[in-house]
This record gives sequence, C-alpha cells and structure tokens, in this order.
Amino acid sequence: MPATSSNKPYRVGRSKTGLGLFATKPIKKGTRIIRYYGPILDSRIPEHDDIENKYLFELNGRWTIDGSVRKNLARYINHSCRPNAESDVRPRERKVFIRAIKNIEPGDEINYDYGTDYFKAYLKPIGCKCESCEKKRKKLRAEARAERAKVKARAERKAQKAGAKPVRKKKLNGVAVGKANGRARA
Repeated sequence: MPATSSNKPYRVGRSKTGLGLFATKPIKKGTRIIRYYGPILDSRIPEHDDIENKYLFELNGRWTIDGSVRKNLARYINHSCRPNAESDVRPRERKVFIRAIKNIEPGDEINYDYGTDYFKAYLKPIGCKCESCEKKRKKLRAEARAERAKVKARAERKAQKAGAKPVRKKKLNGVAVGKANGRARA
C-alpha cells in the first residue's frame, strides 16, 4: 500500500466495504481533494477497449482513465448514494478531480456516487453497502419485524377469544378427554 505524506488531508484505511479513503483533516465544501489518474485509454483501439477492471473511469465515449495503478489513491474512494464528494470530470484536459460537496470532518470516509451505469453493473447485483442504503435496509427490517409482531399479537388475541370457553374434561372408558370448540380430543 502506498504511503501518504502527512500534509495530505486523507489516508487509506479499512472500510465496511474493504479499503476506503478517510479524511485526516477537516475538508471544506468545494475543496479539491485528490486527482483520479492513470493511463488514458482510447476506446477506438481494440486492445484498450478489451481491458476490464473496476477502476476504469470513463471521461466520455472515447477516453477512459485506467485507475488501477498503485499510486492512484483516489481509486480507494467508495460509492455512496448520499456522497460527501463528487467527481469533477474535465474530458478536454483528460483529468478527473474529486471535490468535496459537503464539509468533511476528520475520520469521515470520503465517497462519491459512481453513476447509474456502474451501479447497475456492479453494485445492484450484490446490494449497495453505503451507509444510507444500510440505514434504509435496517429501517425496513425493523418495520417488517414490527409488522410480524403485530400480526402475531393479533393472532394470539384471536386465539384467546376463541379459546376462552372453559375446557371440560370428561372420562370416556376411564381415559380423560378434553373438549374444546365442540370437538373431542383424545
């Protein structure tokens, strides 16, 4: 893992989804955080068009940045549906900068929205693991548990009302038999 100098406002660290980029100093809204860089690929060249990795950053229909180089620390920035940064794409200059769209506090993970194409291809099949989606899933699970508890309580109350009639036991040929709801039990 490449070492980051202490004057940088970020560091690579362990995230819920693997590795991530975290702020080490306060980053103000609108500040350029880091540049996403790597070799520029031309989609008109068949060998470049066949490259498949998850660090490709498409500038436009023709140019793509291959961010898989180890020095590109921006590749550690994870996706979020509610990001605190965004990509500033400059296709004519063939550059991409990551810029803060919110104030970021030290210790916060830096993240941006990867876009719908990447989301549909890579994240949707496994489920988005960003903080906002996790909270949404947690809330839905809690609501589902509460609904199941309501249904169970309703069923128990209904069973109590139906079973409120006293159960009389009779002996039939010397064996005790309980009677509930007009049916004999053996």
